[in-house]
Amino acid sequence: MPITRLLAVLLCAVATVAAEPDAPQPPLPTLQLRIGDTTLTAEVADETAERIVGLMGRTELAENHGMLFVFSQPQPMSFWMRNTSLPLSIAYINAAGVIREIHDLQPFAETGARSALPDLLYALETPQGWFRKNKIFPGTRVQGLPGAAKE
Repeated sequence: MPITRLLAVLLCAVATVAAEPDAPQPPLPTLQLRIGDTTLTAEVADETAERIVGLMGRTELAENHGMLFVFSQPQPMSFWMRNTSLPLSIAYINAAGVIREIHDLQPFAETGARSALPDLLYALETPQGWFRKNKIFPGTRVQGLPGAAKE
């Protein structure tokens, strides 16, 4: 591996560790999402720093609440659970608001839940099993999503 590439990888790793919080981030602004027959209150993480921290360090997430991660352009996704003790489920959603994939995430798992699809603009984390409990599956449309992040 060339030294410049190695230095770039090391700098990214240091930046990621440095960005990890000592405490959970304060609650973010929320919006109401309509998914199937259910309404969910979602905190909106639409800035890079907010997406990096996400739900790290949180000890609870109320029923029918979640966090919506908004990106600037469609892309493949991968989320991990570093410093996150809550069992979560995550839905990967395309720009049309259609849930394309749903994955369960295990507390503190550092292996990412990688998407199989590359056309995703949003990720929605909820308490684990929330989608199943509310009979929400891939193909379900999410209403009330904001536009893409402006980064």
